[in-house]
Amino acid sequence: MSRSNRSDDPQVHDLLGIGFGPSNLALAIAIREAAAPGRVDSAVFLERQPRFGWHRGMLLDDATMQVSFLKDLVTLRNPASEFSFLCYLQSRGRLIDFINHKNLFPSRVEFHDYLEWAAAQVDDLVRYGHDVVDVRPVWRDGELDHYEVLAQAGPCSAAPVSYRARNLVLGVGLRPYLPDGITADTRVWHSRDLLPNLRDLVPSAPTRFVVVGAGQSAAEAVDHLHREFPAAEVCAVFSRYGYSPADDSSFANRIFDPAAVQEYFTAPAEVKDMMIAYHGNTNYSVVDQDLIDELYRRVYQEKVRGVERLRMLNLSRLVETVRTPEGVRMVVESLVSNEKTVLDADVVVFATGYRPVDPFELLGEAAEGCLRDDAGRALVDRDYRLRTRPEVRAGIYLQGGTEHTHGISSSLLSNTAVRAAEILDSICARSADTVDAADPAADRQPEYAGAPGTA
Repeated sequence: MSRSNRSDDPQVHDLLGIGFGPSNLALAIAIREAAAPGRVDSAVFLERQPRFGWHRGMLLDDATMQVSFLKDLVTLRNPASEFSFLCYLQSRGRLIDFINHKNLFPSRVEFHDYLEWAAAQVDDLVRYGHDVVDVRPVWRDGELDHYEVLAQAGPCSAAPVSYRARNLVLGVGLRPYLPDGITADTRVWHSRDLLPNLRDLVPSAPTRFVVVGAGQSAAEAVDHLHREFPAAEVCAVFSRYGYSPADDSSFANRIFDPAAVQEYFTAPAEVKDMMIAYHGNTNYSVVDQDLIDELYRRVYQEKVRGVERLRMLNLSRLVETVRTPEGVRMVVESLVSNEKTVLDADVVVFATGYRPVDPFELLGEAAEGCLRDDAGRALVDRDYRLRTRPEVRAGIYLQGGTEHTHGISSSLLSNTAVRAAEILDSICARSADTVDAADPAADRQPEYAGAPGTA
């Protein structure tokens, strides 16, 4: 196998993070705060975006976080951290104002500003504009010693740059999901791109939007479009009678406690299935009760006035979507009567959620050393480390895609601070147990290969 171009930083890092959303940002902060002999001496994070950003397309003015500000990047790990949301408020001169607001749930815009504020303080650890294109195992003396990560850091014609690390932490987030046969374009959107696409929308005075989906993002998109475009009709299409409320009661919220991860991980398979079935309504396809009430109020008031601009096409499904020169033509079918309704719209927004990114797709050849269960899913240890063959000494950790092993809350913001600490502790403990810590480039060249003994 041919070697890639070397980066101008030839060292083997203790840790390399792929992706720099909230999860790996929390890890970068934990590294910075834990700086001490025997901890992580060298870390770098690669992020494809040109700057920090987290769901920018849904930073709607009135949207609030669905988790308490205390579940920020650090507080559950270190309540005295200078990277907390409270320290952010103090730095912005709004601490007293926030306290007087009497609200545990900041706006999404404000929380995003907090994340940007925190990311700026660990900016030296991040390489923005780096799109990872390959991960290669590096073998030494019959063991997989570390990984070479290739990233595109410029135009397509530029050669990728190379980074090396003994441990990888994958924090690549979720992939927007569109139904089969649907391709996003200037009139067919995923809700992730709502705000930037609205800024570029032509005509500037649309007459009809269609929003497909029944979760929080769908309801927020319906709410925003109905308010911002007072001359347009907004049609919501979903298979239920209406939006279902999220169960955010105190006892149900225990599913998001750090201790719930351990309980789920050790539970028998049938208990895991039961937990997901019982508590799915805390997180999946559910909507805040206040937003449900507001949308219902608008529907009712429009009926009173005799002008129905907000239409709920419930117990229905979208069966056909065709692009036209003017927009999109859709066919919506009633699940009860099979009656079909044709809708011509300027835009259709698919608020159809996200799917985990398969870690093996990103790892490429390096995935050959990872173990899988009978369903082909990654086997993951309690410390979020991928389970690997005995000859694999280097580590791969997951910040997401672990619901099948660690439960609903394992990849959510609720456990970000604790999860970062557990991953960092695992890397440090394994590093302390490693006898040979010498740089493999110092005495002899490592083998760039897919298996021991091959060139």
